[in-house]
Parts: sequence; structure tokens; C-alpha cells
Amino acid sequence: MNVVTRRRRVLGASLVAVALAGGLVACSSSSGGDSGSEASGPYTIWDPYPQFDNSSDWVQLLDKCGSAAGVTVKRTAYDTTDLTNKALLAAQQNNSPDVLIVDNPVISTLADAGVLTTTGDTKVDTSAVEPNLLAAGQIGGKTYGIPIGANTLALYYNKSILRAAGVDATTVKDWASLTAALAKATAAGKKGITFSAIGTEEGSFQFLPWFWGAGANLTKLDSAQGVAALSLWTDWLRKGYAPNSVINNTQTTSWQEFATGQYAFAENGTWQLANAKKTGFDYGIIPIPGQNGGTAPAPTGGEFVTVPVQKHTARYSTSEKLVACLTSSDNSYTTDTTLSYIAPTDPVQAKQVAATPELRVWVDAVHAAKGRTSDNLGTKYPKISEPMWTAVQAALSGSKAPQAALSAAQSTAASATK
Repeated sequence: MNVVTRRRRVLGASLVAVALAGGLVACSSSSGGDSGSEASGPYTIWDPYPQFDNSSDWVQLLDKCGSAAGVTVKRTAYDTTDLTNKALLAAQQNNSPDVLIVDNPVISTLADAGVLTTTGDTKVDTSAVEPNLLAAGQIGGKTYGIPIGANTLALYYNKSILRAAGVDATTVKDWASLTAALAKATAAGKKGITFSAIGTEEGSFQFLPWFWGAGANLTKLDSAQGVAALSLWTDWLRKGYAPNSVINNTQTTSWQEFATGQYAFAENGTWQLANAKKTGFDYGIIPIPGQNGGTAPAPTGGEFVTVPVQKHTARYSTSEKLVACLTSSDNSYTTDTTLSYIAPTDPVQAKQVAATPELRVWVDAVHAAKGRTSDNLGTKYPKISEPMWTAVQAALSGSKAPQAALSAAQSTAASATK
């Protein structure tokens, strides 16, 4: 089977899968870079940042990078979930944008569908990027883009609650010391910890640090380590250290609970830093601890800058210039500050910490983080994640014991990923 035929077949299958999962609707094609030679027309960039208008620093950076490359940039912004559908449709219509910025778990879907070039094809330099962050865009030994920045999870804590409960946050180093801190906080009349365990990808995202922090692997959901992680959460609910509301909490609603000032801890991400400063109480941040100590690997969030496949491959050289500009050290510092991201390279991370010392804990967390599609899971990850969050829901609701819930999840995941 030749490459073009395979790409069309995989694209068709991907579009059917997206349609079944998310209700795909037809859309008119916009002028992508596929329609002309290197010199013809503007260079199109699609991104998942509709919150930024033409006056924003982000859009001004896009224009600046276009000018530096000697081209006009045409930018279109979509909601994150809509962007994947649009990218698949555009590829089917041979009308892909020149540069596509997408959430890192989507990389495997688009790469499998033949939508994306590799960095080897376009000569995008990824040598300065942290290997664990780059891994989220790697499948089968090939790299399909470069991260623009990363976010991840840690534990926010209320300093006054811990002080009143006689807890020193620096002593929270493992699950036992964290659980002991929750016990003291609730004994002092406050609430323990809030997090998101909703039956969506957000629930899996928040469960993974505990799952990985126990040493579990996504290919074996019902291992003793995986059961230990789910038992930890289940025990917290049973003892009243975490509220029953976590079953329906999104990351936003769990943050709103923490912002009431009644909770000792909250699991949340870098994106809440601005909101943390508005709570009206003193807060601190510590890494999510592993079961027996150390920093648990938390999943990486954040987008990759990619170059979709074009009929006119001469366009790649200019696309590479745009990608290099968007991800350069100077520009990524400004962009990552705007997006509340940790930079993907050591020098820019150091610059961020020098300007904002409280980011040190987030830099440490990002160093320990890993991609959800890493370990060469690729497109298998969503087929594992859904059974996992279903198991979490079953255990927390009391309908199944952790072992039984994860055994059922493993059976489902194994069948789906054959």
C-alpha cells in the first residue's frame, strides 16, 4: 500500500472514530497552506487559544514570526476539542494549515492518521527540549512536533489550616505523611483534600499521579500498585478526608471548593496560579508525593507545535522558520508566561524561576512528569483511559471494590487495544 493510499484510509477511519465519539459536523474548508507553492498565499496557523484576540501578545507574536520569515500569517483559533475534528477534515480535503498547535495527547491520533510530518521531515530542532516532555509527541521512534510549553499537577495547601492542625507541609513526603496530615486537618474541624475524579479525561488526568506514583503501568490497570492507588482515594472518601463531591468534580469545581478556604489541600495545576492569588488566604504548593516518597510522575498538559503534511513540500522550510520562531527561548518565555506554562527547556525554566521563585515546585513537577501517550501507547491511551476513569467512579461510588473495578477495567482495555 502506498503512503497516499494508507493516509486516505487511516484518515477515513479516524474521521469515523471522531464522528462516533464527538458528533462530527461538516465544515467549510479554510485556505490552508496546501493549496499553493512556497511563495503563494499566506501561511496558515491554527491554534487552540480562542481567548486571545488580535490585540493579544500571542497574535502579535504570530505576526512577528511571519514577518521574520518573510510571509503573511493567517491565524484561526478553535476550541481544543473542535480543533482535532477540523484538522482531520482539512487533511482529508488536502487543505491542512501550514502550522498546527494541538494538545499533546492528540498528536498520536493525527500522526496515526497521516496528518503530521515528522521533525526529521521539516528539520525542526528539538535538541534543547526536555526528553520527558518531547516523549508526548513521539510514536514509533519518530517525533511529530515540539512542545510550546507544559503544565502539570501539584498540591496546593492552605497554610493557616495546616498551621492550626500542627502540620508542617515540608514533612509531607509520601502517602502516609499526607494521609496523616489530612487526618489532623479534619480532626481540627476543617476539610482534608479535594480533587477531580469525574468520569472524563479530567478524572484520569488527576488519578494518574497516584497511579504512576505507586509504580503502576497503564498496560496493567489491575496490578497491585494500581489497586493501591485507587484504594488510597477510596479510603480518603470513606474516612471523610475527601468529599463525595469529587466524583462529579471537574478541575474547576474542585478548585472552587479549595477557594472557600475550608480545605487543607487541593490537587490542581499551574493554570490556577492566578486564581490562587485571589483566594484571600496564604497558600503554598508541594509536589504530589509518590507512595513511598519522591515526586510522583504527573501527566503533562500543554500543546505541541506541529507541521501538517502538505502537497507542496517546498513550504516546509518556511513552516520550520515559523515553528523555530514560536518556540525560541525569548519567545517561549513570553508565551509560556501568558499561557501559565512551564517552558520545555532548562534555560527558559531557569529564567521563569528567577522571575517568579514560586514556579520552582512546578519546574520540579514538570521534570518528573510524563506524557499520557508515552511508553509508545499512542492511540491506545484513550482506550485505556476511559476504562480507568470508569473504575475510579465505580470504586469511589462504592459499587465495586478497587480490585474488582480495576480488573473489569483491565479486561475492557485489553480487548480494546488488541
